[in-house]
Amino acid sequence: MSDPAPTVEVTVAIAGKPRGVHGEVTVRLHTDEPERRLAPGSICRVRSDGRRLTVRAARWVCDRFAVAFDEVTDRTGAEGLRGAELIADVPADERPAGEDEYYDRQLVGLDVLDAAGRRIGEIADVLHLPAQDLLTVRTAGGERLVPFVARLVPDIDLETGRVRLAAVPGLVDDDAGEAGGRR
Repeated sequence: MSDPAPTVEVTVAIAGKPRGVHGEVTVRLHTDEPERRLAPGSICRVRSDGRRLTVRAARWVCDRFAVAFDEVTDRTGAEGLRGAELIADVPADERPAGEDEYYDRQLVGLDVLDAAGRRIGEIADVLHLPAQDLLTVRTAGGERLVPFVARLVPDIDLETGRVRLAAVPGLVDDDAGEAGGRR
């Protein structure tokens, strides 16, 4: 018998308020793929106690995502989930559907190189803001925020564990003003 494929644990949602009387709960999503992560029949766990929950149904209700679990059949049970972190095990090598898309877990920890190929730090976090996503790059001079757009982050190589930044003065260094003033 072969060993199961390696998996990683990801947070898919935080349980919110109950919806209705039959155990449905609204969730605050931590995934861009709720229809995939919370599809009927999928399993997630409650981080705090390891309890397994099987998704019975999931749907958008106005601007909220609501989930019903086989193990939660009434409003009281749904209320007991409020605030629970729901996690799932996903294949470690899984990729998003889009060619130029990445999961945060694939980016965090990658080495960050400048345009000349010198290591300047590593990705510490990915921030998802309304205007755009930002990479938090930990450098010797402290953390720097880099807009996660192709023009500024043109090369991402998961195989080598490296991200190369564009040659933009001031993107991650503090001497942009000095360098920009000399011509």
